[in-house]
Amino acid sequence: MVKSSKQSSKRPVNWIICLVMSILFGTLGVDRFIMGHVGLGILKLIPAGGCGIWWLVDLILIATKHPFQDIEWVED
Repeated sequence: MVKSSKQSSKRPVNWIICLVMSILFGTLGVDRFIMGHVGLGILKLIPAGGCGIWWLVDLILIATKHPFQDIEWVED
């Protein structure tokens, strides 16, 4: 019996667009919305990017292409 391989359920996200949006609008949670993390985007929007701390952490994670659980970075 052959085991069926699991299909990749990762969401393709353009890394460059996400990085630029994080730099420009990261305090509004736009980068998290692009990645499909709507709940985290709303939580990030309310305190203006965690007073800049959450924005900086996300900016570093995106710039280093952190392997988020459900994200596949693409460069089209």
